[in-house]
Amino acid sequence: MNDICLSCFGRLPDDSPRTGCEACEYSVHTWLRELPRHLVLLADMLTPDTGPARRGGVGRAHAPLPVRLEVLDLTGPGHPVPWSDVHGDQTGGVPITPLLYGWARYLAADSPAVRTDAHGTVHVERCDGALVRTGADVPGLCRWLDAYLPYAATRPWWDDLYEQLEQLLHRVRRLTHTRPVTRAKDAPCPSCSAWSLVEREDELHITCTICPARLTPDEYDEHRAQVMPALASLALRIAATQQTAA
Repeated sequence: MNDICLSCFGRLPDDSPRTGCEACEYSVHTWLRELPRHLVLLADMLTPDTGPARRGGVGRAHAPLPVRLEVLDLTGPGHPVPWSDVHGDQTGGVPITPLLYGWARYLAADSPAVRTDAHGTVHVERCDGALVRTGADVPGLCRWLDAYLPYAATRPWWDDLYEQLEQLLHRVRRLTHTRPVTRAKDAPCPSCSAWSLVEREDELHITCTICPARLTPDEYDEHRAQVMPALASLALRIAATQQTAA
């Protein structure tokens, strides 16, 4: 059994079968839900912007490409290279669909399948492949992988899946100019007392931007219920004092 998460190196519960912690599994879950939402933006960005011809411009020896290569690198066909680029022929990275499909096939081959033969004997075997009933496109593959995340978070290759999906999201977000939604929380940090707690949509924990404190949503709700009534009462007393002084 592992003592730490392979992705964030956080402490795992004793005797846990996990190799990836609950927080890292939550992040991958949100990434798989986010990826399909970028497809419309990437499709609009595939064709370069064109404008009217200009006089006196610098000439070029060849016509411009009809597509943006950095977008095509994400949305076009490709070969999944889950572990390493053996031949060194990947320039921008594996496209979205081949990467997801490659991981679906690998996860399916690693996952045990149970079948019962005509004589009633139960056989535990390896899957032949990933059966994506809704179609092997990006939304279908994301839903399929999301369903198998609890199993993936117990495997020794969890950190590879986590790292490759994280890098894929970084590539996509750089092009679409999007960021995960971050919300400031109204209760102060229980460790440093600063109003610096933030909630990010792709992270399980609420974290402090000043100190290492992090809380689960339940821990934050309990902390907020304890401190906010006193702070609200103090604010009312200060306001009343200011009105009297005026």
